Amino acid sequence: MLRNSRTRTALVVGCAALALTACAGKQKKPRLAYEERPVELLYATGADRLDRGLWNQAVQYFGEVERQHPYSEWSRRAILMTAYAHYQGNDYAEAIGDADRFISLYPGNPAAAYAHYLKAICYFEQIVDVGRDQAATGQALANLTEIVQRYPRTEYAADARLKIDMVNDQLAGKEMTIGRYYLRQGDTLAAIGRFKTVIERYQTTSHTPEALYRLVEAYLTLGLAEEAKRNGAVLGYNYPGDAWYRDAYKLLTDKGLRPAVEPQRSERRSLVSHLPFVKDKDATIKPPAADAAPAEVPAAEPSPALEAPPTAANVATAPAEPAQRRGLLSRIPGLGGGK
Repeated sequence: MLRNSRTRTALVVGCAALALTACAGKQKKPRLAYEERPVELLYATGADRLDRGLWNQAVQYFGEVERQHPYSEWSRRAILMTAYAHYQGNDYAEAIGDADRFISLYPGNPAAAYAHYLKAICYFEQIVDVGRDQAATGQALANLTEIVQRYPRTEYAADARLKIDMVNDQLAGKEMTIGRYYLRQGDTLAAIGRFKTVIERYQTTSHTPEALYRLVEAYLTLGLAEEAKRNGAVLGYNYPGDAWYRDAYKLLTDKGLRPAVEPQRSERRSLVSHLPFVKDKDATIKPPAADAAPAEVPAAEPSPALEAPPTAANVATAPAEPAQRRGLLSRIPGLGGGK
């Protein structure tokens, strides 16, 4: 009995020691000791920590602004700055929560435009490669589109339009990945459905030339020569110098379906197919300094649509000098001109 009692005592002491060790191992984030300070000092200190890249400290100081001065104008600004600090620290869930809180509390405030913008950027930066789930991609597209619709002539909308192009390219890439898989598995009809989705929904993305080529390839596999020839004609008319058209031209010619448009000489695929998916925090617009209305920018031109090759019917009714079609690169600053 004495031995059992000693064993139980040792077990209790050992468990207590383990519990204390475990508690010691969990280091809690240091928090600011409560000390009432002028709101201007708290806010300025938070802004200083933000400038120095000390995101957690910035969050704490802006949190103190809200806690100690909840009904001040500084408190309203602090919510946005907290969201921005969380975003810079890659704490996207907290940043989205802060943005939503600002929108619900101050929906009519001019700075609400920035809250919507920052929320969209948080979803945008969570987009993963096309081989994984694209839930964040859908959320990013919905929120970016909302910015363009709500604040169409602001700098936030201008940045959102560029990112919408990138998001659509990502979604098209996902469809292409699945379509290629179906094609390898011999499920040609399912593959055709994916490639047609790219043509119908994402026709201004960099994946369009390949999608048209894959349709040519798939239709030839099924023996549907006319469908293959029609998609090859669309590919040749819109992308005559693209490597995907050269491959399609060879496929069709080998089957005796020589297209009317000769491939143009090109040593590599078009530049638009190599545009990277960029997530750059330095390019993200900073929070507004005050509750001023968002700056307006000229409205963007609509995206060009994929064109069908001319036929005898539409040539007869076409104007003598049709307007020149703008390419994809002309809509991307720094990559194209008015040619």
